[in-house]
Amino acid sequence: MTGDDIALGMRLKEQAGWNQTEADWRRCLDLQPDGCFVAEYDGTPAGTVTTCIFGSVAWIAMVLVDVTLRGRGIGRALLDRALEFLDERGIPSVRLDATPLGRPLYQTLGFVEEYTLIRHDGVPVVAEAAADPSAKMTIRVLCAEHLERIVQLDRRITNTDRQALLRRLFVETPDQWHAAIEDETVRGFVAARPGSRAWQIGPCLATADAGPLLLADALRRHTGQRVFVDVPTDNPASLAVVQAAGLVAQRPLYRMGRGVTMSENIEQLWSSFGPEKG
Repeated sequence: MTGDDIALGMRLKEQAGWNQTEADWRRCLDLQPDGCFVAEYDGTPAGTVTTCIFGSVAWIAMVLVDVTLRGRGIGRALLDRALEFLDERGIPSVRLDATPLGRPLYQTLGFVEEYTLIRHDGVPVVAEAAADPSAKMTIRVLCAEHLERIVQLDRRITNTDRQALLRRLFVETPDQWHAAIEDETVRGFVAARPGSRAWQIGPCLATADAGPLLLADALRRHTGQRVFVDVPTDNPASLAVVQAAGLVAQRPLYRMGRGVTMSENIEQLWSSFGPEKG
């Protein structure tokens, strides 16, 4: 896949009703230019798949097939090519977020379900936070000087070195990054990015006391705008925040893995980046 194929990707994601923008496709290509692929059927571009390697962990995403050409094994061929690419590089752990439509295919390829996220959708209604002069924790716009600490926090929680993704996203949308700071210690962070249908709130990774504050802060800043938030069902406190803001469960996403199982601290995962990178 090259930049010339972004138009194809946008057409296919529109068919599927997904939220990605051209910037999302460019990010996929820039992060792993040799690991994004297009399938052709009878010489016609018919499908896409992207991969991204984070050290010993890789993500597969953007598995899309033209609706007029489904049922011909194109999706399976794309996944076989992606897995071949990752296996050639000795990546021990391959992960993805599956839709209900894609889950059966991934299971035939050895992917095992780890946990479920629920996409919440809606226009948030969040009350202004009451000022508390005695509070030790503050929520403020993330400074570039804190980015390394954010990278370290993300690595501890996800057990994955996603710094290339985080640094790229911070450059794209610095004003959308907020951090929870207590005694100059970073307790968590939240980011957001625009989509073609809604703002994607996430990732949000934080301690138990910082998570609700950060997630509510992001939802409050997007009051009156449609948002998507992908929340693990194993984090009931996060579910409570998004439901209190009036968001409605839309559909499940199944986090699946193949090979070495990666252990995440799900209780500190308040919202996912999205299916593209977990």
